[in-house]
Amino acid sequence: MTLDEARAVALSLPGSTEEPHFERTSFRVRGKIFATAPPEGGPLHVFVDEHAVGVAVGMDPQAFEELHWGKMFAGVAVNLARADPEIVRDLLEESWRHRATKRLIRELDERREGP
Repeated sequence: MTLDEARAVALSLPGSTEEPHFERTSFRVRGKIFATAPPEGGPLHVFVDEHAVGVAVGMDPQAFEELHWGKMFAGVAVNLARADPEIVRDLLEESWRHRATKRLIRELDERREGP
């Protein structure tokens, strides 16, 4: 998966925007960051809980690693070149769901259910 593909996934989620965040770009919903990426390659940071990180790291420790902010747990760092795109999609959506409103979550769910 490329950064452009990850960007497309993140921005396909209802209410998502892309905004600068220091030297990185950030993906947000309701102004809350759910992932960040460096503009010129490097790991995608996805802010999910420890359980989700443990699952991803357990599946492929070459593609996923724990991300810490100081001594605090923050999420998962994703090597996009090595990561399974389906897992990246799931992580981005999980992070988004923790920050999105119920209305936005319902919109995504209804979109997937179809007419």
